[in-house]
Amino acid sequence: MARMVMERADVLPLLGEAFREHGYEGASLSVITKQTGLGRGSLYHFFPGGKAEMAAAVLEDIEAWFEREIFAPLRSETDAQAAIDAMWEAVSAYFQSGQRVCLVGAFALSDTRDRFASAVNAYFERWIEALADALGRQGHDGERADAIAEQVVAGIQGAITLARARRDAGLFERVVAGLRAMTEK
Repeated sequence: MARMVMERADVLPLLGEAFREHGYEGASLSVITKQTGLGRGSLYHFFPGGKAEMAAAVLEDIEAWFEREIFAPLRSETDAQAAIDAMWEAVSAYFQSGQRVCLVGAFALSDTRDRFASAVNAYFERWIEALADALGRQGHDGERADAIAEQVVAGIQGAITLARARRDAGLFERVVAGLRAMTEK
């Protein structure tokens, strides 16, 4: 039975999970209709551009969440360490201790990379820049702040991949603890 959805925004989390579970290529319209509970007509009503528009909208939604919950606080919070600590809590919750696929990272690794390159690159750049900004306010010089931020974001992505591959949520938390130590002043 079809699910009643009132707004386009209600569909985005369902689409995100479909893409996380099946990848862009594997998320056929049949898979998407089953996962969302919506018929093709409803999906095309919300996303006239089809699957590509769906994926772009999901990436925009993820970007908006990260901007609100992680990037903006890292850039603007007066207490840089508090903003960094909040980032670690948000990262652990969002990625479910490494058990939830980073859809942006998955798109970066798949054949989808070129189709969504701008959005994927912007996400990682904004995260690195925002964290480097907070690290700079902590007292790290520019080059060191940039290097730490890059290593942290890369480490988080790697921890997600390895924790999922090994089915070990504790691995994600252990890696994050080591990365977190790098951001404490």
